[in-house]
Amino acid sequence: MKAAVRDSSHRRVVQPRLTHRGRGLLLDQTGALSVAGWADRVDHVVDVGEELDVPAVLLRPDGHVAWAGEDQQDLLGPLRTWFGAAAG
Repeated sequence: MKAAVRDSSHRRVVQPRLTHRGRGLLLDQTGALSVAGWADRVDHVVDVGEELDVPAVLLRPDGHVAWAGEDQQDLLGPLRTWFGAAAG
């Protein structure tokens, strides 16, 4: 699955079919990350192919990058900041 494409100015953009739900989106090439606790607000797509320049990226519902990296602990802060407290 190709999750991102280049626009006319050669910037990478996420395909609209992945962001049309108005939710956050974690694109994860590592397969090691989790959005447990935020799954009701954040979709998680694993193995997005070679389109990402980073191991993983968390997108806000408006498509802006909220976080990029590969460490689960580093991901927790942006999840809380942009999507509130974890459920449960």
